[in-house]
Amino acid sequence: MTDVAERVTIAGAGPTGALLAILLRRRGYRVTVYDARPDPRRTPGESGRSINLALAARGINALRRVGIHDALRDAMVPMRARMIHDRDGGTTRQPYGRRPDEAIFAISRARLGRLLIDIARTAHGVEFEFEHRLVDADFAAGNAHIRDLRRNETIQVPMRPLIACDGAGSQMRRSLRDAGLIDAREEDLAHGYKELSIPAGSDGGYRLEREALHIWPRGGYMLIALPNDDGSFTATLFLPNRGDPGFDTLRGREAAADFLARNFPDALALMPDGVREFLEHPTGFLGTVHAAPWQHRGMTVLVGDSAHAIVPFHGQGMNCCLEDCLAFDACIDLHDDWEARFAAFYALRKENTEAIASMALENYLEMRERVADPGFQLQNALSRELERRHPGRFIPRYSMVMFHPEIPYRLAASRGLVQSRLLARLTAGAASLGQIDFDEARREVEAQLPPIDQALSSVMKL
Repeated sequence: MTDVAERVTIAGAGPTGALLAILLRRRGYRVTVYDARPDPRRTPGESGRSINLALAARGINALRRVGIHDALRDAMVPMRARMIHDRDGGTTRQPYGRRPDEAIFAISRARLGRLLIDIARTAHGVEFEFEHRLVDADFAAGNAHIRDLRRNETIQVPMRPLIACDGAGSQMRRSLRDAGLIDAREEDLAHGYKELSIPAGSDGGYRLEREALHIWPRGGYMLIALPNDDGSFTATLFLPNRGDPGFDTLRGREAAADFLARNFPDALALMPDGVREFLEHPTGFLGTVHAAPWQHRGMTVLVGDSAHAIVPFHGQGMNCCLEDCLAFDACIDLHDDWEARFAAFYALRKENTEAIASMALENYLEMRERVADPGFQLQNALSRELERRHPGRFIPRYSMVMFHPEIPYRLAASRGLVQSRLLARLTAGAASLGQIDFDEARREVEAQLPPIDQALSSVMKL
């Protein structure tokens, strides 16, 4: 444990900043967290802005590591399958995994954030300064400029160090880029999102299957709905920003109502305020952040979305950020100075975060289009069957990402590519599992996929 007089500053009090603050306090550092928002424990969340979070094994692993997972149990709703809704109102259930414990969990972003802040402050003594916005950094002097929004004055905070957990729109990342200290770009997705809502029934019950992530795939766009613990669902419409249909062309009440009624009639019947919410809620931005490196000397480092924000289609954005916190904590033990720790953290996480960014983009096409395709459904069924027959070798890519935190993202991506090609060959010309040559499948699996334990021994792990 370090000298308690040594101070670490964090910019951003979201789940990443709050969890990292807890980990650092457990090591004895004095931690102050600055955040531009008012204290979220005392103010309501912004309506229409938050995509519900899907908590999976990587995030759960991080929360368990600091002993706060149990405090979230009542707020978590398990989702054990995708429920696909076709245009005629029919549904198809696609299990996420082969085993009953392979589920992801819907949780309110606001509730998770408030709980982490409360635990960090009350149980660990982390200091929070809300309504304090990071506005710039003087890297020559080693100071961050932070604006006290209540007093309308700027204070100087030494970066000894300052850990930037200030999200996809990170000011620290932009300051580093503008100073020529890192390369950084924001890769915008040509699609945005609108948050809608499906209220609970009159009896407080769920009006769709509770333990499922509901998807209305429509090719170029889609609607999803995640359950909340109060019987409601948070629905999110993903749509091109421009085009027909696009958010730019669906501006009036008549156009919005007609679009929702034609494409999602069964969902609209459950959303009494759907058209109003579509018109009034802001259109959310989607994109991927790429940066290299993530640090400057021993002054500052980017962690979480500030370094590698991704699109939400694999449900891994928050999980990846929480996993970052464990990786960062592990790097403290590797070196005695912050510059070396920051470099080790970057080396450990960069390839993995690039891998999940790519997989998240691929999953958008899968969710909005491929999940309704019979060929995809056959490959999905074969994937689960091969996992049953060859459990030490064949693990579906989705399962590797969502249910196996011991498998780094980059290994999941590389093995997933091999498996995807294998599934395509085995299902060519087949209409059912009964037409699959499982002897050929066994030979191919054994030739192309070394046992997962062997593969893990050759890559860097958390």
